[in-house]
Amino acid sequence: MNTNLSTALSAANDIRDIKPPFDIFNPWVLFWLGLGLLVVAALLTAAVVHYLKKRRSVTGPPPVPAHVRARQKLEEAMALILQPKPFCTMVSDTVRCYLEERFNFRAPERTTEEFLYELSDTNLLAPDQKESLGEFLEECDLVKFAKYEPAETELRNLHNSALRLVEETEPVEAVAVNDSPGGGSEPVMADANS
Repeated sequence: MNTNLSTALSAANDIRDIKPPFDIFNPWVLFWLGLGLLVVAALLTAAVVHYLKKRRSVTGPPPVPAHVRARQKLEEAMALILQPKPFCTMVSDTVRCYLEERFNFRAPERTTEEFLYELSDTNLLAPDQKESLGEFLEECDLVKFAKYEPAETELRNLHNSALRLVEETEPVEAVAVNDSPGGGSEPVMADANS
């Protein structure tokens, strides 16, 4: 009996409290959490789209056309007319860059011979323009690489040749004149070569 009594006493001393209730998983919590995340994602997407549209609609000034930039660079080159090598370098680089921008033609990375050979297979320029350009680039190369010292008149002729090429190949501009009082003229660009 002693053993039964000691087990009964130890069982009486080992009284545990009732287990607390536990939460049963509610599927609606997950539903509302997912719905809330979708709403937040939709709002963020709408904000990003609105920002991108607003950013795209704010445009800077229109880019300066290639022929206008080329003319400006050729005018700047006139300050170097007394220094033949820098003058010829600037004038020939201006023409090469202009041709690259105007016709998407890789001019600055090629030697004169490579450039003229590749240009001969295209219809980007008229035959007389190709011939004039070839002479122009060869004269510039003489000054740049063969240390030829041309007179100022020869340099002015090179400048005029470059300017003439730009003028002959620039996009055609049609000018519409408004005859109303206080009205001016508005240039309308029409690209005949592209």
